[in-house]
Amino acid sequence: MFNYKILEDEMEALKNDGLLVNIRTIESPQGAWVVVNGKRALNLCSNNYLGFANDERLKKAAMKAVEEWGVGPGAVRTIAGTFKIHEELERTLAQFKGADATIFLQSGFLANQAAIPTVFGDENDAIISDELNHASIIDGVKLSKAKRYVYKHCDMNELEQRLKEARNVQNARRVLIITDGVFSMDGDIAPLPDIVNLAERYDAAVMVDDAHGEGVLGKSGRGIVDHFGLHGRVDMEIGTLSKAFGVLGGYIAGKETLIKYLKQKARPFLFSTGLTPADVAACLEAVMILQEGDERVRRLWDNANYFKGEMKKLGFDIGVSQTPITPVMLYDAKVSSQFSRELFEEGIFAQSIGYPTVPKGKARIRVMISAVHTKSDLDFALEKFEKIGKKLGMI
Repeated sequence: MFNYKILEDEMEALKNDGLLVNIRTIESPQGAWVVVNGKRALNLCSNNYLGFANDERLKKAAMKAVEEWGVGPGAVRTIAGTFKIHEELERTLAQFKGADATIFLQSGFLANQAAIPTVFGDENDAIISDELNHASIIDGVKLSKAKRYVYKHCDMNELEQRLKEARNVQNARRVLIITDGVFSMDGDIAPLPDIVNLAERYDAAVMVDDAHGEGVLGKSGRGIVDHFGLHGRVDMEIGTLSKAFGVLGGYIAGKETLIKYLKQKARPFLFSTGLTPADVAACLEAVMILQEGDERVRRLWDNANYFKGEMKKLGFDIGVSQTPITPVMLYDAKVSSQFSRELFEEGIFAQSIGYPTVPKGKARIRVMISAVHTKSDLDFALEKFEKIGKKLGMI
């Protein structure tokens, strides 16, 4: 019989190091304010960038879809689970992204697992990955038989060295460079133009996971490729509809041949039932709202710039963020956990993040700003951060 004491001891060690994750229960819809474990608190840790998670238009679209299509697709997409609404979303996403086509999957995590080993899975292939790429990319690479290379975070000199190794030493058949678009813990943006230039010089493909850039960067939130004007020069864009789009699901955007191939070969698409009609309809409505204008995206950036500027004035270290993601760097995991607890007592819901989500010694409170926060909400948060920061000697 399995010895569960091993697991108990490991969790106790996490608790002693300030690394045990405190999973709180939300008792209300996502919004600027939420009810958490019976307490009303200002929500500063949701990925609901644009406030779509409880948007009336999205809710009505989801309810209408249930009436029209039912609650589930009933089969995998390749057998009997592709509804007309699935294909409508894929066409609309392609138009929004400026891509030839898209394939819609159950999550952004699965989109990476669908894309990487399916196209770059041979032992003669090479995959070159930023050291701070998301866990879903790391796991997707592990599923491939390709030789793996890692380069220092956003270090283009080291990326070029890895490209030379793959091309001149390994003599790789195909080479893929993978990067996050926006790095979720630090909020910095990948130097995508430089990556694309190197890829073209060394005949490599480029894949970008834009989970935190979708709905945030580019015209009306079209993402990092649009932000840098690199349409047609990035081979695979991975997106998620669970963050700024407020719902669930992931997709891969690219050339039509690539998408057709993935629909024939990608295991998450072939062997797992697709998203429900309600999810798909809500995702579709979110994309349509962004196609109508960029008011929500502008409001998000206005809020982010105000909050970040005031936090700097207070003396907080907010790292190298270039986006609404605001890491309040506390470094010590125990201090970070205490800071989070005291924030919650003051009516602020902002979780501590430590190892292994971030490297050891890099613990932080990651503040996620939303378009639905008001200036008074942000001023309330700033007041509480200042109070606790002074109390704990952080500012």
